[in-house]
Amino acid sequence: MNKEYLNIIVADSDEENVLLFKNICKDLKIGIKLQTFNNGDILMEYLNDPTHIIPEVLFMDYDLAIQNIPQCLEEIKSDYRFNNLVTVIYAEKLTEHDIEDIFVKGTNVFMIKTDNYNDMKKRISDAVILNWQYHTSGLNKDNFIARI
Repeated sequence: MNKEYLNIIVADSDEENVLLFKNICKDLKIGIKLQTFNNGDILMEYLNDPTHIIPEVLFMDYDLAIQNIPQCLEEIKSDYRFNNLVTVIYAEKLTEHDIEDIFVKGTNVFMIKTDNYNDMKKRISDAVILNWQYHTSGLNKDNFIARI
């Protein structure tokens, strides 16, 4: 993990959500290098290129265009290069079955998306802090799951 900044990817086809993440990341008191992708195919193409930097945290909208999120999670979790990648799936609302499915497929955090800026800032901050704690404590990330 880079000590100067945290590499974060946001994958969301809604430009308003992307702008929200950009603004929140600017407001957080830590250095963040943020990349955004507006569909799952472009995201997976980027992640599968071994010359690209693997982020520490990947935020993905459950309703991401072009890609099935559970399938995307399986692909990410099957590649050893992503062993230290923390995945955060967010949605306004999911059924308990869908939430269970994304945890089974390998997501680390499920986050409820709200329209309130301060709520989202706290949730994103909590996800980043949880990630930092797992990276610095030596805890087993395979056991790292949370709902925010």
